[in-house]
Amino acid sequence: MSTTSGNNSKNTLLGVGAALIVALLGLNIFLWVNRGQDKQQIGTLTENLDETSKLKEELNKQYMSALTELEDMRGTNEELNALIDQQKQELTAQKSKIDGMLRTKGDLTRARAEIAKMQEQAQQYLAEINQLKGENETLKGDNSRLVTEKTALEGNLSAANASNQELSSAKGQLESQKAELEATKTALSKKVNQASVIKLDDVEVVSLAIKESGKPTKKNAAKSVDQLDVCFKIIPNEVAEVGKEVFHVRILSPTGETLAVESMGSGNFTNDNGETIPFTKAKETSYNRGTANLCISWNPGQPFAAGTYKVEVYNKGYLAGTGSVKLK
Repeated sequence: MSTTSGNNSKNTLLGVGAALIVALLGLNIFLWVNRGQDKQQIGTLTENLDETSKLKEELNKQYMSALTELEDMRGTNEELNALIDQQKQELTAQKSKIDGMLRTKGDLTRARAEIAKMQEQAQQYLAEINQLKGENETLKGDNSRLVTEKTALEGNLSAANASNQELSSAKGQLESQKAELEATKTALSKKVNQASVIKLDDVEVVSLAIKESGKPTKKNAAKSVDQLDVCFKIIPNEVAEVGKEVFHVRILSPTGETLAVESMGSGNFTNDNGETIPFTKAKETSYNRGTANLCISWNPGQPFAAGTYKVEVYNKGYLAGTGSVKLK
């Protein structure tokens, strides 16, 4: 009994020991596997941290490079400077966005794509500014050319104005000279015209009554007078040209009005002062530098008023002789 009991105890101990050994082996295997997984996770984390650091460094490098290049583009053009400030703000906003992605340990592939996008955008900004600067240089060249052309045009205009002023001055002088010549010509013509006036030796005015037989008889009573005859003798003038001469006879009533009836040959002439003067009747003759007696008759077919009738005879607009008759 004792021997059997002892063997059972020994067997029990051996079983417990074996179980403990198996348990320890399982624990060791579990710990070894976990340790391998931890090493792998640690390695992954380390690799991610290294990649994140590299991306941060690359991000900062590209950001500062872009800012420097943009700042180097700054000049005196206010429009370009404002555009550069705007682009710098956009790059700063994009960098902050990428920093947030790296800080929260997000998708590194996406962060890397955003960094590449920022770099591309920076290059695009630089290209845009270079294009604008080129266009500005072209505009400056055009402005310079326009300024040169404007200066040339202003010079030409100034020269043209000076020439116009000279021409205007010369024209004014010519017009003044022309006016003087015209005045001289008019004065000379007037003198020549006046010198060629044919004067009258005597102007006789006769008042007549016409009998039933048609024979005229001199009368002084106004109620008996039917007709006035005006006769005058011309004095030869060697200056006057041979040819037709016209004498305008003007009979003035006692009240100073010119006796005129258009149907009887009355009209108007221009005197030496340029005034329009009415006349009673005109007498035309062929002048040959000799003496001649000329007469006109005025029979208006209506009674004459009492008073003095004055007669003026004109040649070439100048008064050549006068006469008068008084009716009672």
